Amino acid sequence: MSAPAPPRRSTRRPPRPVVLLRPIPRGSVVHDLWAGTKLVVVFTISVLLTFYPGWVSIGLVAALILVAARIAHIPRGVLPSVPRWLWIMVAIGGLTAAFAGGHPVIQVGTTTLGLGGLLNFLRITALSIVLLGLGAMVSWTTNVAEIAPAVATLGRPLRWLRVPVDEWAVALALALRAFPMLIEEFRVLYAARRLRPKQIPHSRRARRRRRALELIDLLATAITVTLRRADEMGDAITARGGTGQISAAPSRPKLVDWVALSIAMVVCGAALAAELILGA
Repeated sequence: MSAPAPPRRSTRRPPRPVVLLRPIPRGSVVHDLWAGTKLVVVFTISVLLTFYPGWVSIGLVAALILVAARIAHIPRGVLPSVPRWLWIMVAIGGLTAAFAGGHPVIQVGTTTLGLGGLLNFLRITALSIVLLGLGAMVSWTTNVAEIAPAVATLGRPLRWLRVPVDEWAVALALALRAFPMLIEEFRVLYAARRLRPKQIPHSRRARRRRRALELIDLLATAITVTLRRADEMGDAITARGGTGQISAAPSRPKLVDWVALSIAMVVCGAALAAELILGA
């Protein structure tokens, strides 16, 4: 008799998580840019796409992001896996938007179909993807410690108006540093909670009660962990000279930053001119 065949192992790859606020350790021109330059470029492009969210603007900004990602040597592995339910939601959204009709109109036999709603949905989807890619590029190529000094330098003119720029920069820096750390803590807490033995409830009311108790336990534990981490971070900041040292680091643009700003401004100007010409 032949031996039984070994059971097949699943070759399905695990989903790739979202990697944000962690720079990719690869040196490039984009990595060496001043953090303030990237913030100015993101702000300018965001304003452009807010007032002129046309296909030309979206295409030019997307091309700029792809070129920057190529120069920065961003690997494909950092892109998160798109869950299947999200594709289903996008398909349902596109289907419902297609019912809105509008120009342009195509004729299929005796049926007239308006593609205006579908095209608007696709444009909004593309705009969302471009903005997410823009923020991800800054996250993948910028150290979190460089953002606070850059914000303090860019907001220096606001000090004449008694605006607490340094305090805002410190708060932003602490939030950006704590965000990935807290995400990891919550993942560990959730995994540990799932490993605990559970009693199988025998009624619907018992199941709802168990879920409510689990949610309360997770929230209480998360608050405790957050307070403990905040206390440890406060002690570390005090040992290093206080919060003033976070935004007091020297932060200035260099020649390569002015070149990058010029390229971004040229792209934005070309997109603006194209939108104005096409909209006229």
